[in-house]
Amino acid sequence: MGYVVAGVSETGQFWFNVLTKQVEEGHQSSWRDLMGPYPTRAAAERALEQAAARNRVWDADDSGEKG
Repeated sequence: MGYVVAGVSETGQFWFNVLTKQVEEGHQSSWRDLMGPYPTRAAAERALEQAAARNRVWDADDSGEKG
């Protein structure tokens, strides 16, 4: 995993900007607008798809719980 110093991230990391819907190489935007880091541009491009798939799994797990 990379590191961040003074707002500059290690090269080779990709972030998905949820406002612009664009992939950024390195930390360029506000943290609140970013998902990541991802190891590749392709993985970052699938950020929303991956998050939606995880949410569906978690929702299915939650609906099966009895309280």
